[in-house]
Amino acid sequence: MIRERCSQAIHILDRFHIVAKMNAALDQVRAAEARRLAQDGYEPVLKKTRWCVLKRKTNLTEHQRFRLRDLLRYNLQTVRAYLLKEDFQQLWEYEAPSWAGKFLDAWCCQVMRSRIEPMKKIARTLRSHRALILNYFRARKQLSSGVVEGLNNKAKLTMRKSYGFRTFHVTEIALYHALGKLPEPDVTHRFF
Repeated sequence: MIRERCSQAIHILDRFHIVAKMNAALDQVRAAEARRLAQDGYEPVLKKTRWCVLKRKTNLTEHQRFRLRDLLRYNLQTVRAYLLKEDFQQLWEYEAPSWAGKFLDAWCCQVMRSRIEPMKKIARTLRSHRALILNYFRARKQLSSGVVEGLNNKAKLTMRKSYGFRTFHVTEIALYHALGKLPEPDVTHRFF
């Protein structure tokens, strides 16, 4: 449908989804390693470090900053995964899609050699969606799917609230009412 109606549209994978997947992979590595260290009887080094490795450095509290500094001294998979995630943030500083693509390829090669399976899965995903990621740079970083995500969330919330309506027509009217400024269907009553 989109290909028919909007032939000039560009499909973009933006930062939000990529960073969210990367944080999920990093958290998976941290949790698995914390369990493994606890089973082997080592001291709980990774205990209460979840937000230290998931937050941006600028958003860390002073206590978290010190905790992260102490954590970075260890040779753990979590630390290596964290450093790979932080290294990946350089991608967003590129302007040209060609240079961003070179960085992305080099980063994926580095991750594939890391032997950290959740991060390798992310690298495979990024390789398969390479063109969509580079479209973000072709659009000069001006387009984001944030507006669409917000609209989808608002529609889902309205549909959840309208649970129990007897017909889809009533749910459709509720959607038009909640989303606002959409062309409304002809009905006998006006809401306002």
